[in-house]
Amino acid sequence: MSNEVNRDEPSGHGNGTPAAVDEPRVLLFMQSGRNRELLAEALGDRYRIETTTDPAALGTPFDCCVLDHTEFGHVTDAIERTRERTTVFLPFVLLVPPVAADALDGKPWEYVDDVIELPVGKAELRTRVGNLIERRRTAVELEERSRELEETVADLRLKERAMDEAPVGITITDPDQADNPMVYVNDRFESLTGYERSESLGRNCRFLQGEDTDPETRRALRERIDAERPVAVDIVNYRKNGERMWQKLDIAPVRDDEGRVTNFVGFQTEITDRKIRERRLEVLNRVLSHNLKNKMNVIEGHVALLREEFDEDDAPASLGTITDSALDLMGLAESVQETERIISNVGTSDRPVDLTDHVVGLIDMFEDRYPEATITASLPDDSCTVGTTGTLAAIEEAIENGLKHNESGSPSVDVRIEKREGWIDIEIEDDGPGIPDQEIQVLERGETPLNHADRLGLWLMYWVVTKAGGRFDVAEADGGGSIVHLSVPHG
Repeated sequence: MSNEVNRDEPSGHGNGTPAAVDEPRVLLFMQSGRNRELLAEALGDRYRIETTTDPAALGTPFDCCVLDHTEFGHVTDAIERTRERTTVFLPFVLLVPPVAADALDGKPWEYVDDVIELPVGKAELRTRVGNLIERRRTAVELEERSRELEETVADLRLKERAMDEAPVGITITDPDQADNPMVYVNDRFESLTGYERSESLGRNCRFLQGEDTDPETRRALRERIDAERPVAVDIVNYRKNGERMWQKLDIAPVRDDEGRVTNFVGFQTEITDRKIRERRLEVLNRVLSHNLKNKMNVIEGHVALLREEFDEDDAPASLGTITDSALDLMGLAESVQETERIISNVGTSDRPVDLTDHVVGLIDMFEDRYPEATITASLPDDSCTVGTTGTLAAIEEAIENGLKHNESGSPSVDVRIEKREGWIDIEIEDDGPGIPDQEIQVLERGETPLNHADRLGLWLMYWVVTKAGGRFDVAEADGGGSIVHLSVPHG
Protein backbone atom coordinates (compact mmCIF):
# COMPACT_ATOMS: atom_id res chain seq x y z
CA MET A 1 0.00 0.00 0.00
CA SER A 2 3.00 2.35 0.22
CA ASN A 3 4.49 4.39 -2.61
CA GLU A 4 7.66 6.42 -3.06
CA VAL A 5 7.17 10.22 -3.09
CA ASN A 6 6.76 11.63 -6.60
CA ARG A 7 8.81 14.87 -6.78
CA ASP A 8 7.32 15.88 -10.14
CA GLU A 9 3.70 16.07 -8.90
CA PRO A 10 3.62 17.98 -5.58
CA SER A 11 0.23 18.44 -3.93
CA GLY A 12 -1.04 21.10 -1.50
CA HIS A 13 0.24 24.66 -1.18
CA GLY A 14 3.74 24.33 0.15
CA ASN A 15 5.36 24.03 3.55
CA GLY A 16 2.97 23.82 6.44
CA THR A 17 -0.29 23.67 4.50
CA PRO A 18 -2.51 20.60 4.36
CA ALA A 19 -2.22 18.46 1.26
CA ALA A 20 -5.94 17.78 1.07
CA VAL A 21 -8.87 18.93 3.14
CA ASP A 22 -10.62 15.53 3.31
CA GLU A 23 -7.60 13.25 2.96
CA PRO A 24 -4.63 14.22 5.17
CA ARG A 25 -1.21 13.19 3.89
CA VAL A 26 1.04 11.13 6.17
CA LEU A 27 4.71 10.91 5.30
CA LEU A 28 6.47 7.69 6.42
CA PHE A 29 10.14 8.63 6.70
CA MET A 30 11.70 5.20 7.00
CA GLN A 31 13.47 2.44 5.11
CA SER A 32 11.43 -0.18 3.34
CA GLY A 33 10.70 -3.24 5.39
CA ARG A 34 8.09 -5.02 7.46
CA ASN A 35 7.54 -2.09 9.87
CA ARG A 36 6.85 0.32 7.06
CA GLU A 37 4.42 -2.10 5.44
CA LEU A 38 2.54 -2.58 8.72
CA LEU A 39 2.37 1.16 9.33
CA ALA A 40 1.12 1.82 5.82
CA GLU A 41 -1.51 -0.88 6.25
CA ALA A 42 -2.64 0.44 9.66
CA LEU A 43 -2.97 4.07 8.52
CA GLY A 44 -3.68 3.67 4.81
CA ASP A 45 -7.47 3.36 5.15
CA ARG A 46 -7.65 6.82 6.79
CA TYR A 47 -4.83 8.81 5.23
CA ARG A 48 -2.89 9.17 2.04
CA ILE A 49 0.40 7.43 2.76
CA GLU A 50 3.66 8.35 1.06
CA THR A 51 7.09 6.98 1.90
CA THR A 52 10.59 8.38 1.52
CA THR A 53 14.07 8.60 3.00
CA ASP A 54 14.97 11.83 1.21
CA PRO A 55 15.23 14.87 3.57
CA ALA A 56 14.00 17.08 0.69
CA ALA A 57 10.59 15.45 1.11
CA LEU A 58 10.15 17.47 4.30
CA GLY A 59 9.83 20.52 2.08
CA THR A 60 6.69 19.12 0.41
CA PRO A 61 3.16 19.47 1.83
CA PHE A 62 2.09 16.91 4.42
CA ASP A 63 -0.02 16.75 7.58
CA CYS A 64 2.06 14.38 9.72
CA CYS A 65 5.51 12.83 9.42
CA VAL A 66 6.29 9.47 11.03
CA LEU A 67 10.03 8.67 11.39
CA ASP A 68 11.86 5.63 12.64
CA HIS A 69 14.85 6.02 14.93
CA THR A 70 17.39 4.95 12.33
CA GLU A 71 16.53 7.91 10.05
CA PHE A 72 15.82 10.46 12.77
CA GLY A 73 19.44 11.47 13.35
CA HIS A 74 19.93 12.30 9.66
CA VAL A 75 17.02 14.74 9.36
CA THR A 76 16.98 16.81 12.56
CA ASP A 77 18.30 19.85 10.68
CA ALA A 78 15.66 19.39 7.96
CA ILE A 79 12.93 19.09 10.62
CA GLU A 80 14.13 22.29 12.26
CA ARG A 81 14.08 24.17 8.96
CA THR A 82 10.59 22.87 8.19
CA ARG A 83 9.29 24.05 11.57
CA GLU A 84 10.82 27.49 11.05
CA ARG A 85 9.08 27.86 7.71
CA THR A 86 5.57 27.18 8.98
CA THR A 87 3.40 29.17 11.37
CA VAL A 88 0.90 26.31 11.79
CA PHE A 89 1.31 23.24 13.99
CA LEU A 90 2.94 20.44 11.94
CA PRO A 91 3.35 17.13 13.83
CA PHE A 92 6.32 14.77 13.74
CA VAL A 93 6.14 11.29 15.30
CA LEU A 94 9.18 9.19 16.20
CA LEU A 95 8.97 5.39 16.36
CA VAL A 96 11.58 3.71 18.59
CA PRO A 97 12.13 0.14 19.77
CA PRO A 98 12.53 -0.33 23.57
CA VAL A 99 16.31 -0.67 23.37
CA ALA A 100 16.68 2.64 21.54
CA ALA A 101 14.29 4.66 23.71
CA ASP A 102 16.68 4.89 26.66
CA ALA A 103 19.58 5.94 24.44
CA LEU A 104 17.70 8.95 23.03
CA ASP A 105 17.67 10.63 26.47
CA GLY A 106 14.96 13.26 25.76
CA LYS A 107 16.62 14.70 22.68
CA PRO A 108 13.72 13.86 20.27
CA TRP A 109 11.28 16.21 22.04
CA GLU A 110 13.12 19.19 20.58
CA TYR A 111 12.04 17.98 17.12
CA VAL A 112 9.01 15.71 17.45
CA ASP A 113 5.59 15.91 19.05
CA ASP A 114 5.20 12.27 20.07
CA VAL A 115 7.49 9.31 20.64
CA ILE A 116 5.87 5.91 20.20
CA GLU A 117 7.64 2.81 21.48
CA LEU A 118 7.43 -0.32 19.38
CA PRO A 119 5.68 -2.62 19.24
CA VAL A 120 2.42 -0.66 19.36
CA GLY A 121 -1.15 -1.80 18.82
CA LYS A 122 -2.96 -0.74 15.70
CA ALA A 123 -5.73 1.06 17.59
CA GLU A 124 -3.27 2.99 19.77
CA LEU A 125 -1.18 3.97 16.73
CA ARG A 126 -4.26 5.23 14.93
CA THR A 127 -5.44 7.17 17.95
CA ARG A 128 -2.12 8.91 18.63
CA VAL A 129 -1.46 9.78 15.00
CA GLY A 130 -5.11 10.75 14.53
CA ASN A 131 -5.02 13.11 17.53
CA LEU A 132 -2.00 14.92 16.11
CA ILE A 133 -3.56 15.21 12.66
CA GLU A 134 -6.80 16.51 14.16
CA ARG A 135 -4.81 19.06 16.15
CA ARG A 136 -3.05 19.98 12.94
CA ARG A 137 -6.31 20.46 11.06
CA THR A 138 -7.76 22.56 13.85
CA ALA A 139 -4.66 24.75 13.80
CA VAL A 140 -4.96 25.16 10.04
CA GLU A 141 -8.63 26.18 10.35
CA LEU A 142 -7.81 28.66 13.11
CA GLU A 143 -4.98 30.10 11.03
CA GLU A 144 -7.31 30.51 8.05
CA ARG A 145 -10.00 32.16 10.19
CA SER A 146 -7.42 34.43 11.74
CA ARG A 147 -6.19 35.45 8.31
CA GLU A 148 -9.75 36.08 7.11
CA LEU A 149 -10.44 38.10 10.25
CA GLU A 150 -7.33 40.20 9.68
CA GLU A 151 -8.38 40.81 6.08
CA THR A 152 -11.90 41.73 7.19
CA VAL A 153 -10.60 44.10 9.86
CA ALA A 154 -8.21 45.69 7.36
CA ASP A 155 -11.04 46.05 4.84
CA LEU A 156 -13.31 47.62 7.45
CA ARG A 157 -10.57 50.02 8.51
CA LEU A 158 -9.99 51.00 4.89
CA LYS A 159 -13.72 51.60 4.37
CA GLU A 160 -13.97 53.58 7.58
CA ARG A 161 -11.00 55.74 6.56
CA ALA A 162 -12.58 56.27 3.15
CA MET A 163 -15.88 57.26 4.77
CA ASP A 164 -14.17 59.55 7.27
CA GLU A 165 -12.28 61.32 4.50
CA ALA A 166 -15.25 61.51 2.12
CA PRO A 167 -16.15 65.06 0.98
CA VAL A 168 -19.81 64.53 2.00
CA GLY A 169 -21.36 63.93 5.39
CA ILE A 170 -22.13 60.25 6.01
CA THR A 171 -24.37 58.85 8.73
CA ILE A 172 -25.54 55.32 9.55
CA THR A 173 -28.61 54.72 11.69
CA ASP A 174 -29.96 51.62 13.44
CA PRO A 175 -33.73 51.14 12.97
CA ASP A 176 -33.74 48.26 15.47
CA GLN A 177 -33.12 50.77 18.24
CA ALA A 178 -35.72 53.16 19.54
CA ASP A 179 -36.15 56.25 17.31
CA ASN A 180 -33.67 54.98 14.68
CA PRO A 181 -30.58 56.72 16.17
CA MET A 182 -27.29 57.43 14.45
CA VAL A 183 -24.60 54.84 15.21
CA TYR A 184 -21.92 56.29 12.93
CA VAL A 185 -21.04 59.75 11.62
CA ASN A 186 -17.97 60.63 9.60
CA ASP A 187 -15.55 63.55 9.94
CA ARG A 188 -17.31 65.60 7.26
CA PHE A 189 -20.60 65.34 9.17
CA GLU A 190 -18.84 66.81 12.20
CA SER A 191 -17.38 69.71 10.19
CA LEU A 192 -20.70 70.38 8.43
CA THR A 193 -22.84 70.46 11.57
CA GLY A 194 -20.34 71.49 14.24
CA TYR A 195 -21.43 68.55 16.40
CA GLU A 196 -18.80 66.09 17.62
CA ARG A 197 -19.45 62.37 17.37
CA SER A 198 -20.20 62.09 21.08
CA GLU A 199 -22.93 64.71 20.66
CA SER A 200 -24.53 63.04 17.62
CA LEU A 201 -24.38 59.30 18.21
CA GLY A 202 -27.48 57.88 19.82
CA ARG A 203 -29.72 60.66 18.47
CA ASN A 204 -32.11 60.77 15.54
CA CYS A 205 -30.79 63.10 12.82
CA ARG A 206 -33.94 65.22 13.02
CA PHE A 207 -32.26 67.11 15.88
CA LEU A 208 -30.56 69.13 13.09
CA GLN A 209 -33.91 70.48 11.90
CA GLY A 210 -35.42 73.79 13.02
CA GLU A 211 -38.13 76.36 12.53
CA ASP A 212 -37.37 76.93 8.83
CA THR A 213 -37.35 73.23 7.96
CA ASP A 214 -40.24 72.66 5.60
CA PRO A 215 -42.99 70.46 7.17
CA GLU A 216 -43.67 68.79 3.82
CA THR A 217 -40.01 67.82 3.54
CA ARG A 218 -40.13 66.37 7.05
CA ARG A 219 -43.26 64.40 6.16
CA ALA A 220 -41.69 63.04 2.96
CA LEU A 221 -38.61 61.90 4.89
CA ARG A 222 -40.67 60.22 7.57
CA GLU A 223 -42.99 58.43 5.15
CA ARG A 224 -40.20 57.11 2.92
CA ILE A 225 -38.10 55.90 5.85
CA ASP A 226 -41.12 54.24 7.47
CA ALA A 227 -41.75 52.51 4.13
CA GLU A 228 -38.05 51.44 4.02
CA ARG A 229 -37.55 53.20 0.67
CA PRO A 230 -34.78 55.53 -0.58
CA VAL A 231 -35.44 59.26 -0.37
CA ALA A 232 -33.66 62.39 -1.64
CA VAL A 233 -34.64 65.91 -0.55
CA ASP A 234 -33.27 69.42 -0.22
CA ILE A 235 -33.71 70.38 3.41
CA VAL A 236 -32.94 73.26 5.77
CA ASN A 237 -30.87 72.11 8.74
CA TYR A 238 -29.01 73.98 11.47
CA ARG A 239 -25.44 73.88 12.69
CA LYS A 240 -24.59 73.67 16.36
CA ASN A 241 -23.99 77.43 16.52
CA GLY A 242 -27.47 78.10 15.11
CA GLU A 243 -26.43 78.85 11.52
CA ARG A 244 -29.05 77.92 8.94
CA MET A 245 -27.90 75.84 5.97
CA TRP A 246 -29.37 74.05 2.98
CA GLN A 247 -28.40 70.41 2.55
CA LYS A 248 -29.01 67.85 -0.16
CA LEU A 249 -29.95 64.76 1.82
CA ASP A 250 -29.96 61.24 0.33
CA ILE A 251 -31.03 58.31 2.51
CA ALA A 252 -31.11 54.65 1.49
CA PRO A 253 -31.92 51.42 3.36
CA VAL A 254 -29.21 48.78 3.83
CA ARG A 255 -30.54 45.23 3.64
CA ASP A 256 -29.12 41.87 4.69
CA ASP A 257 -29.14 38.69 2.59
CA GLU A 258 -32.77 38.02 3.55
CA GLY A 259 -33.84 41.49 2.46
CA ARG A 260 -34.40 42.81 5.99
CA VAL A 261 -33.41 46.44 6.57
CA THR A 262 -30.59 46.52 9.09
CA ASN A 263 -29.52 50.15 8.74
CA PHE A 264 -30.10 53.39 6.89
CA VAL A 265 -27.18 55.27 5.34
CA GLY A 266 -27.44 59.00 4.76
CA PHE A 267 -25.35 61.42 2.69
CA GLN A 268 -25.38 65.18 3.37
CA THR A 269 -24.01 67.77 0.97
CA GLU A 270 -24.22 71.47 1.72
CA ILE A 271 -25.97 73.32 -1.11
CA THR A 272 -26.56 76.74 0.48
CA ASP A 273 -24.71 78.56 -2.32
CA ARG A 274 -26.61 76.62 -4.96
CA LYS A 275 -29.95 77.49 -3.34
CA ILE A 276 -29.02 81.16 -3.19
CA ARG A 277 -28.15 81.09 -6.89
CA GLU A 278 -31.44 79.35 -7.68
CA ARG A 279 -33.43 81.90 -5.73
CA ARG A 280 -31.49 84.74 -7.35
CA LEU A 281 -32.28 83.36 -10.81
CA GLU A 282 -35.96 83.02 -9.87
CA VAL A 283 -36.07 86.69 -8.88
CA LEU A 284 -34.16 87.82 -11.95
CA ASN A 285 -36.42 85.76 -14.21
CA ARG A 286 -39.47 87.31 -12.59
CA VAL A 287 -38.06 90.81 -13.00
CA LEU A 288 -37.13 90.06 -16.60
CA SER A 289 -40.45 88.49 -17.52
CA HIS A 290 -42.81 90.78 -15.63
CA ASN A 291 -41.22 94.10 -14.66
CA LEU A 292 -39.27 94.50 -17.90
CA LYS A 293 -42.34 93.80 -20.01
CA ASN A 294 -44.35 96.35 -18.08
CA LYS A 295 -41.64 99.01 -18.50
CA MET A 296 -41.32 98.26 -22.21
CA ASN A 297 -45.08 98.66 -22.62
CA VAL A 298 -44.83 102.06 -20.89
CA ILE A 299 -42.01 103.09 -23.24
CA GLU A 300 -43.96 101.98 -26.30
CA GLY A 301 -47.00 103.91 -25.07
CA HIS A 302 -45.04 107.14 -24.59
CA VAL A 303 -43.38 106.72 -28.00
CA ALA A 304 -46.84 106.43 -29.53
CA LEU A 305 -47.91 109.65 -27.75
CA LEU A 306 -44.81 111.46 -29.00
CA ARG A 307 -45.45 110.35 -32.58
CA GLU A 308 -48.87 111.96 -32.41
CA GLU A 309 -47.17 115.33 -31.90
CA PHE A 310 -45.33 115.08 -35.21
CA ASP A 311 -46.34 114.63 -38.75
CA GLU A 312 -45.38 111.20 -40.06
CA ASP A 313 -42.45 112.62 -42.07
CA ASP A 314 -41.28 114.96 -39.33
CA ALA A 315 -40.97 112.37 -36.52
CA PRO A 316 -37.37 112.27 -35.25
CA ALA A 317 -35.33 109.16 -36.00
CA SER A 318 -34.72 108.66 -32.28
CA LEU A 319 -38.33 107.58 -31.83
CA GLY A 320 -37.72 104.69 -34.23
CA THR A 321 -34.51 103.82 -32.41
CA ILE A 322 -36.36 103.75 -29.09
CA THR A 323 -39.10 101.56 -30.57
CA ASP A 324 -36.59 99.11 -32.09
CA SER A 325 -34.63 98.87 -28.83
CA ALA A 326 -37.80 98.26 -26.85
CA LEU A 327 -38.82 95.48 -29.24
CA ASP A 328 -35.33 93.93 -28.99
CA LEU A 329 -35.54 93.94 -25.20
CA MET A 330 -39.00 92.40 -25.30
CA GLY A 331 -37.69 89.70 -27.63
CA LEU A 332 -34.74 89.06 -25.33
CA ALA A 333 -37.04 88.70 -22.33
CA GLU A 334 -39.18 86.21 -24.24
CA SER A 335 -36.05 84.29 -25.34
CA VAL A 336 -34.84 84.06 -21.76
CA GLN A 337 -38.22 82.73 -20.62
CA GLU A 338 -38.39 80.20 -23.44
CA THR A 339 -34.81 79.05 -22.84
CA GLU A 340 -35.51 78.61 -19.14
CA ARG A 341 -38.67 76.63 -19.90
CA ILE A 342 -36.91 74.29 -22.31
CA ILE A 343 -33.85 73.67 -20.11
CA SER A 344 -36.03 73.07 -17.03
CA ASN A 345 -37.96 70.40 -18.89
CA VAL A 346 -34.97 68.63 -20.40
CA GLY A 347 -34.81 65.07 -19.13
CA THR A 348 -35.43 61.45 -20.03
CA SER A 349 -38.71 61.01 -21.87
CA ASP A 350 -41.05 58.12 -21.18
CA ARG A 351 -41.75 57.99 -24.91
CA PRO A 352 -38.76 58.15 -27.26
CA VAL A 353 -39.12 60.79 -29.99
CA ASP A 354 -38.62 59.82 -33.62
CA LEU A 355 -36.43 62.58 -35.06
CA THR A 356 -37.13 61.71 -38.67
CA ASP A 357 -40.83 62.62 -38.61
CA HIS A 358 -40.34 65.66 -36.37
CA VAL A 359 -37.48 67.11 -38.42
CA VAL A 360 -39.62 66.85 -41.57
CA GLY A 361 -42.29 68.82 -39.70
CA LEU A 362 -39.75 71.44 -38.65
CA ILE A 363 -38.58 71.88 -42.23
CA ASP A 364 -42.17 72.38 -43.42
CA MET A 365 -42.67 75.02 -40.72
CA PHE A 366 -39.50 76.92 -41.64
CA GLU A 367 -40.29 76.77 -45.36
CA ASP A 368 -43.58 78.55 -44.59
CA ARG A 369 -41.82 81.07 -42.34
CA TYR A 370 -38.90 81.67 -44.75
CA PRO A 371 -40.33 81.04 -48.25
CA GLU A 372 -37.18 82.34 -49.91
CA ALA A 373 -34.97 79.79 -48.09
CA THR A 374 -33.77 76.41 -49.32
CA ILE A 375 -33.83 73.72 -46.64
CA THR A 376 -32.60 70.21 -47.42
CA ALA A 377 -32.34 67.14 -45.26
CA SER A 378 -30.50 63.83 -45.28
CA LEU A 379 -32.31 61.50 -42.88
CA PRO A 380 -32.05 57.78 -42.02
CA ASP A 381 -34.53 55.47 -43.73
CA ASP A 382 -35.50 53.70 -40.53
CA SER A 383 -36.60 54.96 -37.13
CA CYS A 384 -34.23 57.42 -35.47
CA THR A 385 -35.32 57.96 -31.85
CA VAL A 386 -33.96 59.98 -28.95
CA GLY A 387 -34.96 59.53 -25.32
CA THR A 388 -34.10 63.03 -24.16
CA THR A 389 -36.52 65.92 -24.31
CA GLY A 390 -35.20 69.19 -25.69
CA THR A 391 -33.32 67.70 -28.64
CA LEU A 392 -35.93 68.95 -31.09
CA ALA A 393 -35.74 72.43 -29.57
CA ALA A 394 -31.96 72.43 -30.10
CA ILE A 395 -32.38 71.36 -33.75
CA GLU A 396 -35.06 74.02 -34.28
CA GLU A 397 -32.79 76.68 -32.78
CA ALA A 398 -29.87 75.63 -35.02
CA ILE A 399 -32.02 75.79 -38.17
CA GLU A 400 -33.50 79.17 -37.28
CA ASN A 401 -30.07 80.51 -36.34
CA GLY A 402 -28.83 79.62 -39.83
CA LEU A 403 -31.78 81.34 -41.49
CA LYS A 404 -32.45 84.53 -39.55
CA HIS A 405 -28.81 85.67 -39.39
CA ASN A 406 -28.31 85.16 -43.13
CA GLU A 407 -28.86 88.49 -44.91
CA SER A 408 -28.70 87.04 -48.40
CA GLY A 409 -31.87 86.88 -50.46
CA SER A 410 -31.93 83.06 -50.52
CA PRO A 411 -30.41 81.45 -47.40
CA SER A 412 -29.89 77.71 -47.36
CA VAL A 413 -29.67 75.17 -44.55
CA ASP A 414 -28.83 71.49 -44.82
CA VAL A 415 -29.84 69.07 -42.03
CA ARG A 416 -27.99 65.76 -41.81
CA ILE A 417 -28.79 62.99 -39.32
CA GLU A 418 -26.82 59.74 -39.03
CA LYS A 419 -26.99 56.84 -36.60
CA ARG A 420 -24.11 54.96 -35.06
CA GLU A 421 -24.02 52.45 -32.21
CA GLY A 422 -25.79 54.04 -29.26
CA TRP A 423 -25.62 57.58 -30.66
CA ILE A 424 -27.27 59.94 -33.12
CA ASP A 425 -25.18 62.57 -34.91
CA ILE A 426 -26.96 65.69 -36.14
CA GLU A 427 -25.37 68.36 -38.34
CA ILE A 428 -27.00 71.63 -39.38
CA GLU A 429 -24.97 73.50 -42.01
CA ASP A 430 -25.81 76.98 -43.29
CA ASP A 431 -24.27 79.34 -45.86
CA GLY A 432 -24.57 82.48 -43.73
CA PRO A 433 -21.87 84.76 -42.36
CA GLY A 434 -20.83 82.24 -39.72
CA ILE A 435 -21.01 82.42 -35.96
CA PRO A 436 -18.61 85.02 -34.51
CA ASP A 437 -15.52 83.56 -32.84
CA GLN A 438 -16.38 85.45 -29.67
CA GLU A 439 -19.63 83.50 -29.32
CA ILE A 440 -17.83 80.15 -29.71
CA GLN A 441 -15.02 81.09 -27.31
CA VAL A 442 -17.58 81.93 -24.62
CA LEU A 443 -19.02 78.42 -24.89
CA GLU A 444 -15.58 76.85 -24.58
CA ARG A 445 -14.09 79.07 -21.85
CA GLY A 446 -17.05 80.64 -20.08
CA GLU A 447 -18.25 84.22 -19.93
CA THR A 448 -16.36 87.18 -18.50
CA PRO A 449 -17.37 90.84 -18.11
CA LEU A 450 -15.43 91.66 -21.27
CA ASN A 451 -16.24 88.53 -23.26
CA HIS A 452 -19.82 87.31 -23.29
CA ALA A 453 -22.33 85.83 -25.71
CA ASP A 454 -25.04 87.90 -27.37
CA ARG A 455 -26.98 84.88 -28.63
CA LEU A 456 -28.99 82.79 -26.16
CA GLY A 457 -29.62 80.25 -28.91
CA LEU A 458 -26.08 78.86 -28.73
CA TRP A 459 -26.37 78.49 -24.99
CA LEU A 460 -29.71 76.73 -25.42
CA MET A 461 -28.22 74.14 -27.74
CA TYR A 462 -25.18 73.70 -25.52
CA TRP A 463 -27.24 73.27 -22.33
CA VAL A 464 -29.71 70.82 -23.91
CA VAL A 465 -27.01 68.57 -25.37
CA THR A 466 -24.76 68.73 -22.30
CA LYS A 467 -27.64 67.89 -19.96
CA ALA A 468 -28.40 64.87 -22.15
CA GLY A 469 -24.80 63.68 -21.80
CA GLY A 470 -24.00 64.44 -25.42
CA ARG A 471 -21.53 66.62 -27.32
CA PHE A 472 -21.98 70.02 -28.97
CA ASP A 473 -19.59 71.98 -31.14
CA VAL A 474 -19.57 74.56 -33.90
CA ALA A 475 -17.24 74.61 -36.90
CA GLU A 476 -16.78 76.80 -39.95
CA ALA A 477 -18.16 75.33 -43.17
CA ASP A 478 -15.86 74.92 -46.18
CA GLY A 479 -17.71 77.50 -48.27
CA GLY A 480 -18.38 79.86 -45.41
CA GLY A 481 -21.20 79.66 -42.96
CA SER A 482 -21.32 77.36 -39.95
CA ILE A 483 -21.82 73.70 -39.09
CA VAL A 484 -23.52 72.97 -35.79
CA HIS A 485 -22.84 69.42 -34.61
CA LEU A 486 -25.01 67.72 -31.97
CA SER A 487 -24.41 64.18 -30.72
CA VAL A 488 -27.03 62.71 -28.37
CA PRO A 489 -27.65 59.20 -27.00
CA HIS A 490 -29.95 56.95 -29.00
CA GLY A 491 -33.38 56.64 -27.37
